[in-house]
Parts: sequence; structure tokens; C-alpha cells
Amino acid sequence: MPTKQGQKRRVIFSLSAPGAKDVCLVGSFNNWNINKHHMKQDGDGLWTKTVIIPPGTYEYKYLVDGEWWHDPQNQDVAYNEHGTLNSVITVK
Repeated sequence: MPTKQGQKRRVIFSLSAPGAKDVCLVGSFNNWNINKHHMKQDGDGLWTKTVIIPPGTYEYKYLVDGEWWHDPQNQDVAYNEHGTLNSVITVK
């Protein structure tokens, strides 16, 4: 019998923000917790974070130096209750 951990998937999120000082991945998979998934920057301004989440559909955004950004590389979006866009990802 597979465990829940075995059913989870590794997902890599990335964002190009060369001038940013702090980037956080926030979404429905972490209850929109702005302190949970801080991203790391490589030397060229690409921020990445790997998360392990169960299959499903999730909404997410990036918090870049205090400003909310949807993912410019992801065309799947949904409007949120603030009238702005969230990015949407489906993990199979």
C-alpha cells in the first residue's frame, strides 16, 4: 500500500527576477504562508524552489520584495478575490 509521501510529486518553481532581494513562493499548497517557501537565487537572477506536494490543482504567486507577481512563464491563470491573477498549476 503506497504511503501519502510516495504519492507526492517534486515540483520545481523558477522565476527570473535579477534585481530582487527576496522572493517567496506562496500558494494554496502552503496555505498562502509567506514565510514557508523562500526561494534561492543563482548568480544570474533566476530564483528557484523545489516543493514536494500531492497531485492536484493549485494556485500560486511569487512575493518579490513585497510585491505580488503571477508567474510570467505560466499562461494558466485564475482571478482571485482581490481582482488580480494567480497562476495555476496541475500536478499529476
